[in-house]
Amino acid sequence: MDTRREKLEALKKEKNAVIMAHYYVPDEVQEIADYIGDSYYLSDMATKVDASVIVLCGVRFMGESAKILNPGKKVLLPDLHADCPMAHMAAIEKIEEVRKEYPDVAVVCYVNSTAELKSHSDVCVTSSNAVKIVKELPNHDIFFIPDEHLGTYVAEQVPEKHIILNDGFCHVHAAIRPEAAKAAKEARPQAKLLVHPECRSEVVALADYVGSTAGIIKYAEASKNTEFLVATELGVFAELKKRCPNKKFYAVGNTQICPNMKKVTLDKLIEALENEENEVLLSEQEISDAHAPLLRMLELAK
Repeated sequence: MDTRREKLEALKKEKNAVIMAHYYVPDEVQEIADYIGDSYYLSDMATKVDASVIVLCGVRFMGESAKILNPGKKVLLPDLHADCPMAHMAAIEKIEEVRKEYPDVAVVCYVNSTAELKSHSDVCVTSSNAVKIVKELPNHDIFFIPDEHLGTYVAEQVPEKHIILNDGFCHVHAAIRPEAAKAAKEARPQAKLLVHPECRSEVVALADYVGSTAGIIKYAEASKNTEFLVATELGVFAELKKRCPNKKFYAVGNTQICPNMKKVTLDKLIEALENEENEVLLSEQEISDAHAPLLRMLELAK
Protein backbone atom coordinates (compact mmCIF):
# COMPACT_ATOMS: atom_id res chain seq x y z
CA MET A 1 0.00 0.00 0.00
CA ASP A 2 2.83 2.41 0.89
CA THR A 3 4.53 1.81 -2.48
CA ARG A 4 1.31 2.38 -4.39
CA ARG A 5 0.55 5.46 -2.34
CA GLU A 6 4.00 6.90 -3.15
CA LYS A 7 3.49 6.18 -6.83
CA LEU A 8 0.09 7.83 -6.77
CA GLU A 9 1.42 10.94 -5.03
CA ALA A 10 4.14 11.24 -7.67
CA LEU A 11 1.61 10.85 -10.49
CA LYS A 12 -0.69 13.46 -8.97
CA LYS A 13 2.13 15.96 -8.77
CA GLU A 14 3.37 15.18 -12.28
CA LYS A 15 -0.06 15.51 -13.90
CA ASN A 16 -1.58 18.18 -11.62
CA ALA A 17 -4.32 15.73 -10.72
CA VAL A 18 -6.83 15.44 -7.91
CA ILE A 19 -8.62 12.30 -6.76
CA MET A 20 -12.27 12.36 -5.75
CA ALA A 21 -14.06 9.35 -4.30
CA HIS A 22 -17.63 8.49 -3.42
CA TYR A 23 -18.39 6.92 -0.04
CA TYR A 24 -19.45 3.66 -1.74
CA VAL A 25 -16.11 2.75 -3.37
CA PRO A 26 -13.74 0.31 -1.59
CA ASP A 27 -12.05 1.47 1.61
CA GLU A 28 -8.55 1.44 0.09
CA VAL A 29 -9.64 3.97 -2.53
CA GLN A 30 -11.32 6.22 0.01
CA GLU A 31 -8.13 6.18 2.09
CA ILE A 32 -6.03 7.82 -0.64
CA ALA A 33 -8.62 10.24 -2.04
CA ASP A 34 -8.14 13.99 -1.77
CA TYR A 35 -11.88 14.50 -1.46
CA ILE A 36 -14.48 12.00 -0.25
CA GLY A 37 -18.19 12.68 -0.37
CA ASP A 38 -21.63 12.05 -1.77
CA SER A 39 -22.84 13.03 -5.24
CA TYR A 40 -23.62 16.63 -4.33
CA TYR A 41 -20.30 17.22 -2.58
CA LEU A 42 -18.33 15.76 -5.49
CA SER A 43 -20.28 17.85 -8.03
CA ASP A 44 -19.69 20.98 -5.99
CA MET A 45 -15.99 20.31 -5.36
CA ALA A 46 -15.40 19.56 -9.03
CA THR A 47 -16.09 23.23 -9.75
CA LYS A 48 -13.62 24.43 -7.10
CA VAL A 49 -10.48 22.34 -7.46
CA ASP A 50 -7.41 23.78 -9.14
CA ALA A 51 -6.30 20.75 -11.15
CA SER A 52 -5.84 19.80 -14.79
CA VAL A 53 -7.01 16.23 -14.23
CA ILE A 54 -9.85 14.91 -12.07
CA VAL A 55 -9.92 11.19 -11.31
CA LEU A 56 -13.48 10.45 -10.25
CA CYS A 57 -13.69 7.26 -8.23
CA GLY A 58 -17.31 6.34 -8.63
CA VAL A 59 -19.74 5.34 -11.35
CA ARG A 60 -20.03 6.86 -14.80
CA PHE A 61 -22.71 9.49 -14.13
CA MET A 62 -20.42 11.05 -11.52
CA GLY A 63 -17.63 11.36 -14.05
CA GLU A 64 -20.05 12.87 -16.55
CA SER A 65 -21.22 15.44 -14.00
CA ALA A 66 -17.62 16.44 -13.27
CA LYS A 67 -16.93 16.80 -16.99
CA ILE A 68 -20.10 18.82 -17.64
CA LEU A 69 -19.14 21.26 -14.89
CA ASN A 70 -15.47 21.33 -15.98
CA PRO A 71 -15.34 21.06 -19.78
CA GLY A 72 -11.74 22.32 -19.85
CA LYS A 73 -10.45 19.62 -17.50
CA LYS A 74 -9.65 16.01 -18.22
CA VAL A 75 -11.89 13.68 -16.21
CA LEU A 76 -10.84 10.06 -15.78
CA LEU A 77 -12.66 7.04 -14.39
CA PRO A 78 -10.73 4.09 -12.93
CA ASP A 79 -13.25 1.76 -14.65
CA LEU A 80 -15.40 2.88 -17.56
CA HIS A 81 -17.69 -0.10 -16.99
CA ALA A 82 -18.63 1.06 -13.51
CA ASP A 83 -22.12 2.27 -14.34
CA CYS A 84 -25.32 2.91 -12.40
CA PRO A 85 -28.37 1.03 -13.77
CA MET A 86 -30.76 3.60 -12.29
CA ALA A 87 -29.02 6.37 -14.25
CA HIS A 88 -30.67 4.97 -17.40
CA MET A 89 -34.14 4.31 -15.95
CA ALA A 90 -36.06 7.15 -17.57
CA ALA A 91 -37.18 7.67 -21.16
CA ILE A 92 -36.92 10.88 -23.18
CA GLU A 93 -40.24 10.00 -24.78
CA LYS A 94 -41.91 9.88 -21.37
CA ILE A 95 -40.45 13.28 -20.45
CA GLU A 96 -41.89 14.74 -23.64
CA GLU A 97 -45.30 13.16 -22.95
CA VAL A 98 -45.40 14.63 -19.45
CA ARG A 99 -44.40 18.07 -20.73
CA LYS A 100 -47.32 17.98 -23.18
CA GLU A 101 -49.79 16.87 -20.51
CA TYR A 102 -48.57 19.34 -17.87
CA PRO A 103 -47.41 22.61 -19.48
CA ASP A 104 -46.34 23.94 -16.08
CA VAL A 105 -44.18 20.93 -15.25
CA ALA A 106 -40.59 21.13 -14.03
CA VAL A 107 -38.57 18.03 -14.84
CA VAL A 108 -36.45 17.41 -11.75
CA CYS A 109 -33.62 15.03 -12.45
CA TYR A 110 -31.78 13.16 -9.72
CA VAL A 111 -28.07 13.66 -10.36
CA ASN A 112 -27.81 9.84 -10.52
CA SER A 113 -28.63 9.96 -14.22
CA THR A 114 -27.02 10.08 -17.64
CA ALA A 115 -25.94 13.30 -19.29
CA GLU A 116 -28.74 12.78 -21.83
CA LEU A 117 -31.42 12.70 -19.13
CA LYS A 118 -29.93 15.79 -17.47
CA SER A 119 -30.08 17.63 -20.79
CA HIS A 120 -33.87 17.07 -20.97
CA SER A 121 -34.42 18.34 -17.43
CA ASP A 122 -34.98 21.71 -15.81
CA VAL A 123 -32.91 21.17 -12.69
CA CYS A 124 -30.84 18.44 -11.08
CA VAL A 125 -31.01 17.44 -7.43
CA THR A 126 -29.29 15.06 -5.04
CA SER A 127 -30.72 13.19 -2.07
CA SER A 128 -29.28 15.89 0.19
CA ASN A 129 -31.03 18.83 -1.50
CA ALA A 130 -34.03 17.39 -3.42
CA VAL A 131 -36.63 18.50 -0.87
CA LYS A 132 -35.18 22.02 -0.57
CA ILE A 133 -34.97 22.55 -4.32
CA VAL A 134 -38.43 21.17 -5.12
CA LYS A 135 -39.92 23.44 -2.45
CA GLU A 136 -38.25 26.47 -4.01
CA LEU A 137 -39.37 25.78 -7.58
CA PRO A 138 -42.28 27.96 -8.74
CA ASN A 139 -43.84 25.03 -10.60
CA HIS A 140 -46.73 23.08 -9.06
CA ASP A 141 -46.26 20.02 -11.26
CA ILE A 142 -42.98 18.14 -10.81
CA PHE A 143 -41.87 15.15 -12.87
CA PHE A 144 -39.22 13.47 -10.72
CA ILE A 145 -36.78 11.19 -12.57
CA PRO A 146 -35.38 8.58 -12.47
CA ASP A 147 -35.82 7.27 -8.88
CA GLU A 148 -39.40 6.60 -7.79
CA HIS A 149 -38.41 6.05 -4.15
CA LEU A 150 -36.60 9.35 -3.71
CA GLY A 151 -39.48 10.92 -5.64
CA THR A 152 -41.96 9.38 -3.19
CA TYR A 153 -39.98 10.74 -0.25
CA VAL A 154 -39.94 14.23 -1.79
CA ALA A 155 -43.70 14.02 -2.41
CA GLU A 156 -44.28 13.23 1.26
CA GLN A 157 -42.10 16.13 2.38
CA VAL A 158 -43.57 18.61 -0.10
CA PRO A 159 -47.32 17.77 -0.17
CA GLU A 160 -48.21 21.13 -1.69
CA LYS A 161 -46.64 20.03 -4.98
CA HIS A 162 -47.98 17.51 -7.49
CA ILE A 163 -45.15 15.00 -7.88
CA ILE A 164 -45.32 12.74 -10.91
CA LEU A 165 -43.25 9.61 -10.31
CA ASN A 166 -41.08 7.67 -12.72
CA ASP A 167 -40.55 3.91 -12.74
CA GLY A 168 -36.88 3.74 -11.70
CA PHE A 169 -34.94 2.61 -8.66
CA CYS A 170 -31.56 1.89 -7.09
CA HIS A 171 -31.32 -1.89 -6.91
CA VAL A 172 -29.15 -1.71 -3.76
CA HIS A 173 -31.56 0.42 -1.75
CA ALA A 174 -34.71 -1.16 -3.18
CA ALA A 175 -33.41 -4.57 -2.07
CA ILE A 176 -33.56 -3.48 1.59
CA ARG A 177 -36.94 -4.81 2.66
CA PRO A 178 -39.11 -3.58 5.54
CA GLU A 179 -39.11 -7.09 7.01
CA ALA A 180 -35.31 -6.95 7.30
CA ALA A 181 -35.43 -3.48 8.83
CA LYS A 182 -38.03 -4.59 11.39
CA ALA A 183 -36.01 -7.69 12.28
CA ALA A 184 -32.85 -5.60 12.68
CA LYS A 185 -34.65 -3.16 14.97
CA GLU A 186 -36.04 -6.00 17.06
CA ALA A 187 -32.59 -7.58 17.35
CA ARG A 188 -30.99 -4.27 18.40
CA PRO A 189 -33.73 -2.11 19.94
CA GLN A 190 -31.17 0.33 21.33
CA ALA A 191 -29.82 1.14 17.85
CA LYS A 192 -31.07 4.06 15.75
CA LEU A 193 -32.12 3.20 12.19
CA LEU A 194 -30.55 5.51 9.59
CA VAL A 195 -32.16 5.26 6.15
CA HIS A 196 -31.28 6.64 2.72
CA PRO A 197 -34.35 8.06 0.89
CA GLU A 198 -33.64 5.81 -2.11
CA CYS A 199 -35.08 3.04 0.06
CA ARG A 200 -38.69 1.92 -0.20
CA SER A 201 -41.23 4.10 1.62
CA GLU A 202 -42.03 1.19 3.97
CA VAL A 203 -38.39 1.22 5.12
CA VAL A 204 -38.25 5.01 5.32
CA ALA A 205 -41.32 4.92 7.59
CA LEU A 206 -39.35 2.85 10.13
CA ALA A 207 -36.38 5.21 10.27
CA ASP A 208 -35.12 7.28 13.16
CA TYR A 209 -33.34 9.44 10.60
CA VAL A 210 -33.72 9.77 6.82
CA GLY A 211 -31.05 11.48 4.75
CA SER A 212 -28.33 11.37 2.17
CA THR A 213 -25.12 9.45 2.71
CA ALA A 214 -23.45 12.61 3.99
CA GLY A 215 -26.48 13.31 6.16
CA ILE A 216 -26.32 9.85 7.70
CA ILE A 217 -22.67 10.37 8.58
CA LYS A 218 -23.35 13.76 10.17
CA TYR A 219 -26.29 12.43 12.16
CA ALA A 220 -24.28 9.51 13.55
CA GLU A 221 -21.40 11.82 14.40
CA ALA A 222 -23.60 14.28 16.30
CA SER A 223 -25.87 11.74 17.99
CA LYS A 224 -25.42 10.76 21.62
CA ASN A 225 -26.49 7.26 20.64
CA THR A 226 -23.68 4.71 20.26
CA GLU A 227 -25.31 2.06 18.05
CA PHE A 228 -26.81 2.43 14.60
CA LEU A 229 -28.48 0.34 11.94
CA VAL A 230 -27.53 1.66 8.50
CA ALA A 231 -29.78 1.26 5.46
CA THR A 232 -27.52 2.31 2.61
CA GLU A 233 -24.50 0.95 0.73
CA LEU A 234 -21.93 -0.58 3.07
CA GLY A 235 -19.04 1.48 1.70
CA VAL A 236 -20.16 4.29 4.00
CA PHE A 237 -19.00 2.25 7.00
CA ALA A 238 -15.40 3.32 6.34
CA GLU A 239 -16.22 6.99 6.94
CA LEU A 240 -18.61 6.22 9.79
CA LYS A 241 -15.96 4.23 11.66
CA LYS A 242 -13.30 6.85 10.96
CA ARG A 243 -15.42 9.69 12.35
CA CYS A 244 -17.09 7.67 15.13
CA PRO A 245 -14.48 5.17 16.36
CA ASN A 246 -16.33 4.56 19.64
CA LYS A 247 -19.68 3.82 18.03
CA LYS A 248 -21.02 0.63 16.47
CA PHE A 249 -22.66 0.29 13.07
CA TYR A 250 -24.64 -2.62 11.68
CA ALA A 251 -26.10 -3.41 8.27
CA VAL A 252 -29.83 -3.94 7.98
CA GLY A 253 -29.37 -6.83 5.54
CA ASN A 254 -26.69 -8.60 3.52
CA THR A 255 -27.46 -7.14 0.09
CA GLN A 256 -26.26 -3.59 0.64
CA ILE A 257 -23.39 -3.72 -1.85
CA CYS A 258 -23.16 -1.93 -5.21
CA PRO A 259 -21.11 -4.16 -7.53
CA ASN A 260 -20.38 -1.26 -9.87
CA MET A 261 -18.88 0.90 -7.13
CA LYS A 262 -16.70 -2.03 -6.10
CA LYS A 263 -15.20 -2.16 -9.61
CA VAL A 264 -13.20 0.92 -8.65
CA THR A 265 -9.91 -0.41 -7.26
CA LEU A 266 -6.65 1.24 -6.27
CA ASP A 267 -4.73 -0.55 -9.04
CA LYS A 268 -7.23 0.62 -11.66
CA LEU A 269 -7.00 4.15 -10.29
CA ILE A 270 -3.22 4.21 -10.58
CA GLU A 271 -3.32 2.74 -14.08
CA ALA A 272 -5.94 5.24 -15.26
CA LEU A 273 -3.92 8.19 -14.00
CA GLU A 274 -0.56 6.86 -15.17
CA ASN A 275 -1.80 6.29 -18.74
CA GLU A 276 -4.45 9.05 -18.66
CA GLU A 277 -6.99 6.53 -19.90
CA ASN A 278 -10.71 5.93 -19.38
CA GLU A 279 -11.41 9.58 -20.09
CA VAL A 280 -15.00 10.77 -19.88
CA LEU A 281 -15.74 12.08 -23.37
CA LEU A 282 -18.79 14.21 -24.08
CA SER A 283 -19.46 16.39 -27.10
CA GLU A 284 -19.66 20.16 -26.75
CA GLN A 285 -23.39 19.90 -27.41
CA GLU A 286 -23.89 17.26 -24.70
CA ILE A 287 -21.99 19.38 -22.21
CA SER A 288 -23.89 22.52 -23.18
CA ASP A 289 -27.31 20.85 -22.93
CA ALA A 290 -26.67 19.27 -19.52
CA HIS A 291 -24.79 22.17 -17.94
CA ALA A 292 -27.72 24.45 -17.02
CA PRO A 293 -29.68 21.88 -14.90
CA LEU A 294 -26.53 20.99 -12.94
CA LEU A 295 -25.54 24.62 -12.43
CA ARG A 296 -29.07 25.50 -11.32
CA MET A 297 -28.81 22.75 -8.69
CA LEU A 298 -25.61 24.19 -7.29
CA GLU A 299 -27.17 27.66 -7.15
CA LEU A 300 -30.45 26.57 -5.52
CA ALA A 301 -28.74 24.28 -3.02
CA LYS A 302 -26.78 27.12 -1.40
